[in-house]
Amino acid sequence: MAASAGPRPGWSRRAQYGLFFSFMAVVAGLIIGLALLILSLAAPQSFAVVRGAALDLTAPISVSLRQVTTTVSGLVGGAGNYWDAANQNGRLKRDRAALMRRMVEARAILEENRQLKAALQLRERSGKTVATGRVVGSSFESPRRFAVISVGTDEGVANGMPVRAPEGLIGRVVDSGRTASRVLLVTDRANIVPARILRGGQPVISTGRGDGTIDVRPLEVGKNPFRPGDIIVTSGTGGLYPPLVPIAKVVRLDDDGAIALPIADPSRVSFAIVEPPFEPAALAAAAASGDVEP
Repeated sequence: MAASAGPRPGWSRRAQYGLFFSFMAVVAGLIIGLALLILSLAAPQSFAVVRGAALDLTAPISVSLRQVTTTVSGLVGGAGNYWDAANQNGRLKRDRAALMRRMVEARAILEENRQLKAALQLRERSGKTVATGRVVGSSFESPRRFAVISVGTDEGVANGMPVRAPEGLIGRVVDSGRTASRVLLVTDRANIVPARILRGGQPVISTGRGDGTIDVRPLEVGKNPFRPGDIIVTSGTGGLYPPLVPIAKVVRLDDDGAIALPIADPSRVSFAIVEPPFEPAALAAAAASGDVEP
């Protein structure tokens, strides 16, 4: 006798029960639905009671589902609001940074215009001006103190000519090219300027210290004539530098002299003028002839 082939693949008693109960549930649902329909047509008041009971039964479930939905919606909305706030904050930061850059640029333009206007006024007041140029660079850390000005021999600049800004003396030209020149600053050790104290007019010597400051010493040995805040100006002695050009301001007293800071700092000066060397004899001759006031 041949062996039984066994149950059909994919079919079992549990599957049969499941299918049967599903069929019974569908039938029961249809019967209940039909009974409720008949009740609603035949006895509306009784159906209202049933409908109220059903409402009472399903209300807690609806409330719970509504709370869950509200919570989920709140979480999603909160996350969206947080994301929008973060994006807005980022945009505000970028706008603020751009505004700050524009403000800095505007201030730089205003300062440059102010310095250019002052340089033009100085050129108008100056009796002789060779050229006006931009200070394009200066040394800060080197013991030698130089600056570069954007005018050269094409504009008539030559070695030995003094360079000044509206604030005061910068130095003198030591190298000149066709379109640019090198200026030895008053803070360089090799730059010695005959000067005097504006208060009282006592003659002094101004010498650069090579560290951005200026050493000022009186010509006569004795009591220290300097006071903090004194303004040192050129005396015009020996030629080259015209008289009464501000050089430095005293900030600290020394044993027999003082330490001063340059009034015309090349790091803050944008424009400067180059003048011919000062000639006291020519000025005296012009004053004698009546061309200028003595």
